[in-house]
Amino acid sequence: MKVLITGAGGQLGCDLATQLKERGHYVIATDIAARPTNIPADQWHHLDVSDKSSVISLFRQDNPEVVYHLAAILSARGEEIPQQTYRVNEIGTFNVLEACREAQVRQLMYCSSIAVFGAGTPDPTPDDTFLMPTTMYGVTKVGGELLGNYYHSRWGFDFRGVRFPGLISAALPGGGTSDYALYMYVDGVRIGAYESFCRPDTRIPLMYMPDALRALIDLSEAPREKLKRCVYNISAFSPEASVIAASVAAAVPAVKLTFRPDPKRQSILDSWPNALDDTCAREDWGWSPQFDLEGMTADLIPKIRALLKETE
Repeated sequence: MKVLITGAGGQLGCDLATQLKERGHYVIATDIAARPTNIPADQWHHLDVSDKSSVISLFRQDNPEVVYHLAAILSARGEEIPQQTYRVNEIGTFNVLEACREAQVRQLMYCSSIAVFGAGTPDPTPDDTFLMPTTMYGVTKVGGELLGNYYHSRWGFDFRGVRFPGLISAALPGGGTSDYALYMYVDGVRIGAYESFCRPDTRIPLMYMPDALRALIDLSEAPREKLKRCVYNISAFSPEASVIAASVAAAVPAVKLTFRPDPKRQSILDSWPNALDDTCAREDWGWSPQFDLEGMTADLIPKIRALLKETE
């Protein structure tokens, strides 16, 4: 199957491209970033998703069957450049949907986020509740969900999405507000210390990258007739920041992890759910995470050490 990935230059996109190729799919990778080393030059295209003509031209040229739309500016970075975030995340998603419609793409997989929610949602937060995001990133993710649902109801287009928790992987942090968790691992190993920009009692949903990739692929492969909705919450674990610090400290001797809340980023974290209810995903397509916090720590620390050695 021919699969196109937008935002393939990020960690999620790089790892997704590798997994899809291992499953025998032909991958077309696109981004405005530099080409990752794991993607061949003949399968790479520079693409700005906010440029509609370029998006439509590429889709007509390559005729993908399935598109994974990952291109986005994340929450913390998005608050520094909200106008550009709107262009990339909102207009970019509209352009990709239009290109899918015109090129008769069979399916679009969309990455939404816990950032669609606002403060005061039920705990755990269900799929269907009020969406009152406090960031431009969250606003555009709500917009992307609504656009996809519209294309599904208006044209019968197979739009599917997951609301990701904060994602943690063996990569350098990329501008998300949940990066305090990843920094504990990266700087804990790299320099033996990290001062988190959140309170120790901060608690949001988190997920290890291998589970996130599996969720995307499993949802894409699920029979459409079993799906009762287009966008699903998915969940793994929701530890307090102090509990993550304790897990890192148990694996990295003498590490010093402290807390100094940054008011802006803390306010974003406080607007997000403490935990997600992913009952619909479990019932409709059999979703279940494989990693808890301790399992992630045991798997992640050696990968962080290897990553830092490669970048020396």
